[in-house]
Amino acid sequence: MFLGTHTPRLDDKGRLILPARFRDELSSGLVITKGQERCLVVWPVDSFNHYAASLRAASPTQERARRYSRVFFASAHDEKPDKQGRVTIPPSLRDYAGLTRDLVVVGADTRLEIWDNAAWQTYLEASDDAFSELDGEVVPDL
Repeated sequence: MFLGTHTPRLDDKGRLILPARFRDELSSGLVITKGQERCLVVWPVDSFNHYAASLRAASPTQERARRYSRVFFASAHDEKPDKQGRVTIPPSLRDYAGLTRDLVVVGADTRLEIWDNAAWQTYLEASDDAFSELDGEVVPDL
């Protein structure tokens, strides 16, 4: 399970040093994809494969499923962290997420999200009020 918020920086070569607490779980490989709200999602390979299997279960005759799958798989980039825990984020994904030097890496249960710091702050400001309102809707048994 990935938890917490971390604030690494993107280096001049487009590399991110993964937060130390996540490196062991990602050391054998990961997949970076486009996420919602213009962030990037980092999946451990097993989690990516599980998610991909659920996408394959959708009928290829459903236009929305085809459109989502095309973009999702076309943007996917597999990577293996180097000895320092660095991964390269391809330019197309950096552009999609509007990444600058200052990043935020958010633990999101089975995956990580990578946000540009300014975009994350804007998202948090817009979402904080809705957070408590969504609690009963998203987790109905509480």
